[in-house]
Amino acid sequence: MNTQTSISPKGVSQEYRSPEAEPSVLHASPVRIDIEQLTLSFGSTEVLKGIDLSIEPGEFFAFLGPSGSGKSTLLRAIAGFGPAHQGRILIDGEDIAGRMPWQRDVGMVFQSYALWPHMSVAKNVAYGLEERRVPRSEIKERVLAALDLVGMADYAQRYPSQLSGGQQQRIALARTLAVEPRVLLLDEPLSNLDAGLRIQMRQELLQLQRRLGITTIFVTHDQEEANTICDRIAVLSNGIIQQIGQPSELYDNPVNEFVARFLGTTNIIPGHAEPTGSGAVFTADGGAIRLPLAEASHEGRGHLVIRPQGIDVIESSFDGDIIGGIVSAREFLGGSTRYSVKVGTLTLLVDVKHVRGDPGFSVGDSLGLSVSSGQAIFLRANG
Repeated sequence: MNTQTSISPKGVSQEYRSPEAEPSVLHASPVRIDIEQLTLSFGSTEVLKGIDLSIEPGEFFAFLGPSGSGKSTLLRAIAGFGPAHQGRILIDGEDIAGRMPWQRDVGMVFQSYALWPHMSVAKNVAYGLEERRVPRSEIKERVLAALDLVGMADYAQRYPSQLSGGQQQRIALARTLAVEPRVLLLDEPLSNLDAGLRIQMRQELLQLQRRLGITTIFVTHDQEEANTICDRIAVLSNGIIQQIGQPSELYDNPVNEFVARFLGTTNIIPGHAEPTGSGAVFTADGGAIRLPLAEASHEGRGHLVIRPQGIDVIESSFDGDIIGGIVSAREFLGGSTRYSVKVGTLTLLVDVKHVRGDPGFSVGDSLGLSVSSGQAIFLRANG
């Protein structure tokens, strides 16, 4: 692909725009979204609590969190569904509060796809255009363009019951894109697909978003989905944004214990830090682990966060900063083996790269473990 999209490049951050794009009769201008002190309640239950965030033009952004965290409620607030809220939602500088969903110029793909079973694929895609009184000749052109965009042009006369889950997802996406929304909202659109198809579809979503350059918000509880396709992620819990950042930034530098636990497997060790002449030392409760920390500013009670792959196995010695432990369990994960290693009253998870023909360690083996200061993250208590 070496042509340009018809979407206006004005306001699009170069970081998020694909250098390669294809022409389309579908038009949109990537826009910025600003959410300011958004609070929303269902009756007496406050489900969104002072949400503040900004999404750049053309950015693929994720709301990530467990069930009940408020991520879908926040998405629906942007779309105009649900109860009234306090605070402001601005799209391209316009406050859209109080506008009905069809007046906000956003497109939403639902988890259930919500296709009309009695309508053909083409009629499903045309539905939103017909409701908007778009001229018939233009409807036909935009329906064909949307179907072609998602690779479903040959399925125009089929019905939803004749399509696979992945095909239905593409049709729901085409129907949304046909109305040329300024913002694309995706509410867990891949959750009904099997694992293999989910991987394929998330890459197709990313490629499509890059071709169009449309500002997109993706809601998911699956951190792997968010990590692989989104530019930035807002991690939510209990209606509060815990942290916003790029996937690797959140994984490597979580600001609190919730983010550390939610974004992948981790060891979280309670204890306290004390400054030394050249840095600091962390001592786990019970004293079984003492580890150097890089920053002298670390002091007081807290938790040490160490990813399983951040621990090295040292078989020959228990001297110096080497931690002695006993293998209590093992899990073969394909590319690596995860060991549970008993260290005093603690159990550490340790990932070791699998090498073909190497049987690895057995339950009951004694191991030495080493953690460099750069792999250990100290989180102050209540941080």
